[in-house]
Amino acid sequence: MKTREIRCWLTDMDGVLVHEGLALPGAAEFLQRLQEKERPFLVLTNNSIYTARDLRARLNASGLDVPEAAIWTSALATAQFLADQVPGGKAYVIGEAGLTTALHEAGYVLTDTAPDFVVLGETRTYSFEAITKAIRLIEGGARFIATNPDPTGPSAEGPLPACGAVAALISRATGRDPYIVGKPNPMMFRSALNAIDGHSEYTAMIGDRMDTDVVAGMEAGLETFLVLTGSTTRDDVQRYPFRPSHIVPSIESLIDLV
Repeated sequence: MKTREIRCWLTDMDGVLVHEGLALPGAAEFLQRLQEKERPFLVLTNNSIYTARDLRARLNASGLDVPEAAIWTSALATAQFLADQVPGGKAYVIGEAGLTTALHEAGYVLTDTAPDFVVLGETRTYSFEAITKAIRLIEGGARFIATNPDPTGPSAEGPLPACGAVAALISRATGRDPYIVGKPNPMMFRSALNAIDGHSEYTAMIGDRMDTDVVAGMEAGLETFLVLTGSTTRDDVQRYPFRPSHIVPSIESLIDLV
């Protein structure tokens, strides 16, 4: 497999490293090799429910050793974006600890009184009352931000409505579309590269989805690897007008590239 020089790695989590709480073949060895070679890396996820510390514990329970500092969530990217836009601002937040903690640590005040932004993230239980409040605040002038565009999330019983679906409801009610920070926005990748002092010319992205991981990595100028252990099959790739740099069976195929 011919690739350009790769010094830094970005990888998606679900479908690449883990599936339904279990480590995928080669994931532990790949992460170990990165740390042995002292290669800068980040695990990226659009999930804004959990803090990086929470996700480290969940990955550790799957047998994967990932430092807290090597986990980059859409919540962290959103908090950094808002801190750059309006330092020390105010936000009305629909979300859980991953998002609220990130915003607090970025110096934000969480309030429903004249917020600068309404920030929509993931939560296990979306509240109709909270959504109604968000709609009224946006109509009152608050700017609308969403952590990610995913319309559904997984559960043991089947798909659950997720951030993208609730954002569509709010957009329909207000006539305002959100600015979405997470994948496939290349901003998520640029903020991740800044976090590890990386550069697109020598960074690779590993993902299992064409519509988020691959397209965002491509638009950010990264070498892209699509693994077939997640939601995308080789036949699915043909439906898209763009291609990953490489298609591999699993992350196990990439250990020797580190």
